[in-house]
Order: sequence, then C-alpha cells, then structure tokens
Amino acid sequence: MGVGGNFWDILKPYARTEGFDFLRNKRVAIDLSYWIVQHETAIKVHTRNPHLRLTFFRTINLFSKFGAFPVFVADGTPSPLKSHARIMRFFQASGIDPASLPISNGSSVERNKKFSKCVEECVELLELFGIPVLKASGEAEGLCAQLNREGRVDACITSDSDAFLFGAKCVIKHINPNSQEPFEWYEMSDIEGGLGLKRKHLIAIGLLVGNDHDSKGVQGIGIETALSFVKSFNEDEVLDRLCALGSGDMLSMGYKGDSVINLDENTTKIKLFHCSLCGHPGSKRSHLKDSCEVCSSSNNHKGCVQKPIGFKCDCLSCHQDKKEKEQKKNEAWKMRVCNKIASEPNFPNKAIIQMYLSNNHTNFTDAEPFISWKNPNTEMLIDYIGYKLNWEPSFTRQKLFPFLSTIFLRNKAKNQETGLLHGQYEFDFIQRTKTRLGHMLYVVTWTKHGQMVNTHIPTTPLMEDSQVQEYDDDDDIDESVNNVCVDIDNECVMTDENMDLVMAAYPQKVKQFIQQKEFKESKSKKKGRAKSTSTPENSLSPSSRSVQLSIKEFYRSSKGESMEKLKDNDSSTIVKRNVTRGNFSKSARRRLLFE
Repeated sequence: MGVGGNFWDILKPYARTEGFDFLRNKRVAIDLSYWIVQHETAIKVHTRNPHLRLTFFRTINLFSKFGAFPVFVADGTPSPLKSHARIMRFFQASGIDPASLPISNGSSVERNKKFSKCVEECVELLELFGIPVLKASGEAEGLCAQLNREGRVDACITSDSDAFLFGAKCVIKHINPNSQEPFEWYEMSDIEGGLGLKRKHLIAIGLLVGNDHDSKGVQGIGIETALSFVKSFNEDEVLDRLCALGSGDMLSMGYKGDSVINLDENTTKIKLFHCSLCGHPGSKRSHLKDSCEVCSSSNNHKGCVQKPIGFKCDCLSCHQDKKEKEQKKNEAWKMRVCNKIASEPNFPNKAIIQMYLSNNHTNFTDAEPFISWKNPNTEMLIDYIGYKLNWEPSFTRQKLFPFLSTIFLRNKAKNQETGLLHGQYEFDFIQRTKTRLGHMLYVVTWTKHGQMVNTHIPTTPLMEDSQVQEYDDDDDIDESVNNVCVDIDNECVMTDENMDLVMAAYPQKVKQFIQQKEFKESKSKKKGRAKSTSTPENSLSPSSRSVQLSIKEFYRSSKGESMEKLKDNDSSTIVKRNVTRGNFSKSARRRLLFE
C-alpha cells in the first residue's frame, strides 16, 4: 500500500520507462512480499504453489534476460503500529466499527501462518539459486530503501510508495518483460525538481493522508490539500510545524515566504472611487467635468466609453486590493487546515516519524560481506521444484539453462575457471543474430562435451494431459524466459544471449562470426550483380521493358506451334529409339536426350 490518498497518481507524470539493458550489471533490491502478493492476480488458473512458480520464473528473467544482480529482502517482525493499522483496515472492510472493540495498540501481531509459509518456501528456493536473501528488522521496503540510499544497490523493486519516505533514490514500480520498454521507474531527483518535494515533505504528506502504520491520517485532508500545505514549508521545518500544530501551538506557525503583503510604510491605503460608466479611477461626476484620461488617450475623443462586460480595473489600488483578498483567502484556507490538524488526537505520531527517518532496518556492519552471489545448487534445486511443483526434472533443467548459461558467461568474462556448462556442455559457435522486442541477441550453440547419463534435456517435458496448462509459457506471470532450442540428433542446445556478455566472454568467437557474416553478405552481393548483368534483353518482363504489349503477344495462336510440335515429336522418337538401341554410355544418352 504505502502512502494513502492515491499517492502514485501525483507521481505518475514523473515516471520513466526504460529498455532491456536498464538493469544490466546493476544490483537491485526486491521486496519479496511484493512478489508473493502478486501471485493471486498474476495467475488466472489454479496451479500448485503459485508463489514458487512466480518467484522461479521472475528470478530467471531478472538474472538472465535483464542481466541484473538481484537481492531479495524479506519482512521482519511487523511493528505494533502496522499490526494495529492492519487490524483496523480488516474491521473497516468487514463493516465492523473498530471503536466498539478492545484493541491493544502496543502489541505486534504476526502475519498469518499461510503467508509466512509462502515466504519461507520462497526463501528456500532463492537460497538454492545462490541469490542473497536479507531479513529486515521491520519493513522490507525500509531495508530496500536503506540499501539504495547507501549505494549498496542501484534500485528497488516494490509497489509500496513509502519506499521514498524511507529514503529510496530509485524505485521500479512495474516490470513488463514482454515489452520493448519493460521498466516503469521513478527517480527521487525528478520528484524534487517537478513537485518541489523532498523526503521530509513526503513524510509529512504520509502523516496527513495516512500510511501503512496509520491508515486514517487527518480527517478531511486529501492528497491535493496535503500537497499544497506541505509546500508552504521548508524541508527542515515541515515536521516541526506539524508537531507544533498537533500540540495546539497555533502562534508558532511560520510559513515559507511572507505571510503579509509588504507595502510601503509611508503610503496609506486610500479607497479610490471608480466611474460607473467606464470603470476607471475617478467618479462619474468628475469625468463629466474633466474627461477621463484613460478613455481620451485610448479613443482620441472626450467623454467616457461604456465598459465591457467582465471589465476589471488594473490600477495600483485595485491590484493591491486583489492581492490582499487572495492573501486573506490563502490564510483562511491554511487556518482551516491547521484547525483540522490541531483537532486530530495524538497527531503526529512521533514513532512513525522516527521509523521513517531511521537508518537501522537490519543488523549488519560495513565490514561484513552480507551481499554475495553463489553458484546454484542445481541438483537440489531440481529436486525441490519437482517436490513442490511436480515438474519433470527435464523440464526444470530446460528452464534453468538460461540462468546457468548467464553465470557461465559471466565467469568466463572474468577469466574464472568455468569448466563445462551444466556439467556437460561447452560453447561451440554463434549461429546467428536475432531481434526480440527491438533488442539484439546472439543465438549461441552449446555442444555436448561427453556422454552423460540421465541428463538429457528434451524439447518438450514429459507430462500428463492435465499438466499441459500448468506449463503454458504464454501465461501472464513472466514465464517468457530466454528461448532454449534443443537439437536431439546433434546433441546441442541453442540459447539467446546478450551480445555484450558474449563479446566479453568469447571475443574471438564473435570476431569469427562477424567475419563470416561479412563474407556471406559480400558473396551474396556479387551473385546479385552477376545475375543483373547476365539478364538478356529478351528475358525482361513486360513491367521492366516499360512497354505495353498487345493482347496477341500475351495470347498467341497455337495453330503453328501444334504443327511444329508434331514434326518435333516425330524426329525425337527416332532419336530416342536410336539412343535406347545404341550402345552409348549414361552421360552420352543424357546429352542426346536433353541437349
């Protein structure tokens, strides 16, 4: 949820979209609960353990297709404030008045056992992948934001808008892998430049309209009112002003800029009369005696001119009066907002402010290498998926192949000892290039190094008819992993790999592929030129000759041709008889027949 009041709507104009290489070779922190909650809407049909299925495919996509280094963050023990807010939302959704129930505010309530079990199973799966999983002391988005703010990761993946309140710099809200620009993300610098809001401003808005820890906020204040109100203060003073208003101290209010109009002390405000006919300064009687200077200068004749409908005078007196009215209106609006804030009991909750400003969302030191990526435990991972999702080992190996090939190429690019991919495959050659959603890829062929037992990867998994729908790759849950093609006869596998990664791992193979491609292109060009030069004039088509032919040339008479064919048939039968009867070789007979 995050900040209430449709907070994402005011940030939507500052959203950016990026292509496939946005997260390549970057570290990204992921709110694990965000992915688990999404499985209810992502999968339209009943499947077994959909949270594991979703985590499996999205992790492979993020690692192999987008080239990121993911770091997953799990929620810790929820704070008593969030537990209380969750209970209040449950009762309100059920139509029960929470005020009539004895609810304790100081105790934390654990999540339900079913959701906790889903989190534990996803953590087990990710650890078998070799991907780091951190546990936050409280909110997962708080630790994600802390890692991003300290520069340990480059971005956060979460839909909770309060990640900005925790101090996140870059938040990825949505990923659509089947798009040319799959990432929708927000930069804090864009929000500061566009809305003029900084971190403490956003915390103040969250306090006014509600958040995960206080769902009600201040009654009668929406997102637009809160946005206009907090922009009246500087970042250093906005939270102090809210605390002062909550305590009822209205006299200590101070606004950004001047609260009163600065007029010259020597000038006294004199109410000027205006002509009822033309609307300019001066009475109608004075304009009859002495003509209006404005009307005479603009119309070149004496006397006032009837003022148009909706006329407004722009003299100094009217301008000052208009400015004072706007100032009074603004002051009255601010006073109403201040009265609403002052009438709200126990506002603001300083524990919420302290939690958002805290920099300690987990227990680790700078010297501790708490983020590290390991090699996956492939065999245990296959057994775990087979037990939890009832997949055939061959199907799991095929889906894991892009993940393993990415690790292999990365290690090769770092000149690390790689051995064989999947224990049996080695890099052979680059077959071709392909374009997927506007993104260029190499199709790499991996050949089998030696004969292995029971490690075959078929093109289609062995499955029952009832399981066909479960393996559908066109489902809307990010199953579109990099394509894997298998040639059973030649015992080779073809995968789609990033061009830069292949270049870093096998520069000589890429150079050889480019040379062969250029040679083929030059050869095809030479063939095309030879065909164009050897084309006779008589063989040109009617369109190439640019001359309209008569109908007789299209439909010629067949009388003469039929007579000639009869003569030719008689002579050819004689030749055929001689050929078949004579003692000629095979090549000689072929020449006699067709030449």
